[in-house]
Amino acid sequence: MKPLVSIIMGSTSDLKIMKQAAEFLDQMQIPFEINALSAHRVPEQVVEFAKGAKERGIKVIIAGAGGAAHLPGVIAALTPLPVIGVPIKSSNSIDGWDSILSILQMPSGIPVATVALDGAKNAAILALQIMATGDEKLMEKMITFKSELASKIKKANEELAEIKYEHKTN
Repeated sequence: MKPLVSIIMGSTSDLKIMKQAAEFLDQMQIPFEINALSAHRVPEQVVEFAKGAKERGIKVIIAGAGGAAHLPGVIAALTPLPVIGVPIKSSNSIDGWDSILSILQMPSGIPVATVALDGAKNAAILALQIMATGDEKLMEKMITFKSELASKIKKANEELAEIKYEHKTN
């Protein structure tokens, strides 16, 4: 089985966040790989990874990073593939704003789709949506997932209807 999505992170300390992406992709039966790469500590490996990802069959890269958060941008500069950045609030972070802005404020021509702080699950959902535009089976998985989200809200409203208050009108 060849991976379609590559999940990368600056270090394994980011795994507590990035595992959300892995869990979603696993649930959706999407083959993925997960690795630690650092734009600062192993830049040569980052270059090799980014330049070779397309040839290995990767369709989307999810890159999580905290602090200066250069990893998603460096990857995006080196690959034609879509890159989704996950800003991570790290131990040396300025409430996560440093990571958010580092990933969000990319120069023209080097886009990185950016999700919320610590939003790895949304990154995986977006990766599936991107791949689903060209794959009907994946589109069906996305449609089913969205339908299940709607069902949860319907059920929540049914449960809320059972709660009684003196002045509640519904």
